[in-house]
Amino acid sequence: MGKLSIIKEFWEFLKIRKKWWLTPIVLFLVLLGALIVMTQGSALAPFIYTLF
Repeated sequence: MGKLSIIKEFWEFLKIRKKWWLTPIVLFLVLLGALIVMTQGSALAPFIYTLF
């Protein structure tokens, strides 16, 4: 199974079960994870980690 199939399966889950309220939560978590990964080697890292 590839990463793309996980996204497709999640999309099908949202459509069938009508769980649209999960979309903003998952989107926020993905963006937060991307922010942490992108800034881990920069000078901004200590400031981002203090938020948690």
